[in-house]
Amino acid sequence: MKNEQIKEITSKAIDHLIAALNEGRSETLTSYLTAMAKFHRYSLRNIMLIAIQKPTATQVAGFHAWHNFGRFVKKGEKGILIIAPVVRRKETAEAQEPETSEESSVVAFRAAYVFDITQTDGQPLPEIASVQGDPSNSLARLKKLVTEQSVALEYSEDIAPARGTSAGGKITLLPGQAPAEEFATLVHELAHEMLHRDERRNGTSKRVRETEAEAVSFVVCNAIGLETGTAAQDYIQLYEGDAKLLTDSLDRIQQTANRILTAITPEQPAPPA
Repeated sequence: MKNEQIKEITSKAIDHLIAALNEGRSETLTSYLTAMAKFHRYSLRNIMLIAIQKPTATQVAGFHAWHNFGRFVKKGEKGILIIAPVVRRKETAEAQEPETSEESSVVAFRAAYVFDITQTDGQPLPEIASVQGDPSNSLARLKKLVTEQSVALEYSEDIAPARGTSAGGKITLLPGQAPAEEFATLVHELAHEMLHRDERRNGTSKRVRETEAEAVSFVVCNAIGLETGTAAQDYIQLYEGDAKLLTDSLDRIQQTANRILTAITPEQPAPPA
């Protein structure tokens, strides 16, 4: 692929992503956020209790809460102990006020049990859209590029539910991803290594960094023919990114995507005259 082709593909992909962001949230993202909002937010103490008892837990809820999601705890599964507050309402009457108002207060704590999603069966939870297709030899070339950048590549279940992490000189991927999703995740984390491991990191927010990395992944995935759907749009908006932020970072996104594409898409020889 020639440099001119890469630049043209990059520009078209960015224009498409900007237009998608301007359209607002996709139905997929809306469904995902609605579901996630129903999950209880646990205290640090309970998070530690959950981690001690089931280190692989990713999404936990009570027995009846899982029913509301259309899922059911499997027979024989052992609950994860947490400490739940006992809340009681009390009525208060203001002087010269005929109405009464209700206030809630914690009067005690009790043992309660929650279950991880892996301990349940039933309807699937809404998920962020994922990348589909076959990256073919591009995945191997991408891994080679990661090595050439002096970045170590490892796989670990410990990073779940994250699909990938970047720690400055080391990228860790969640094993078992489909090839297209692994490719997209690896491009995203490599973009972090290329864009956000210098003095600029301290001057940017997570919102900016995630928008830039996902935009680079979107461009590269599009260029090699993967089906991205709303995956990049959903991810960027999950981090409150928008079209203006993407436009402000346009040069960095294009330059990084161009570098990756130049490395993983060897230029085809010209046909014989």
